[in-house]
Amino acid sequence: MDQLHINGLRCYGYTGYLPEETRLGQWFEISLTLWLDLTQAAQSDRLEDTADYRQVIDAARSVVEQQVFKTVERLAGAIAQSLLDLDRFSQVQVRLTKLSPPIPNFSGSITVELKRSR
Repeated sequence: MDQLHINGLRCYGYTGYLPEETRLGQWFEISLTLWLDLTQAAQSDRLEDTADYRQVIDAARSVVEQQVFKTVERLAGAIAQSLLDLDRFSQVQVRLTKLSPPIPNFSGSITVELKRSR
């Protein structure tokens, strides 16, 4: 099965356990791997035969920007489901990074990665 990768999608969202996170929001970064058959697209050169990247990006961005969850695990799961709902992919992998988690004396990031199949 072929793969499509979309990396470095940054979105501002309101997911987090602390009240400030759901009120003030924060930046998230998303990388996606999408499994689909690209045989026809590789031969035809037609957008209709592949995934429209804009639609994928809009679907993921919409989840981050419009929905509120307590955990990044739930947010990543919602993104994965929204992409499977596009009915184009047999499997999706979501790598979601909380770029600046509000943890004292910690300047790193937190990433959750999950894979879901149809």
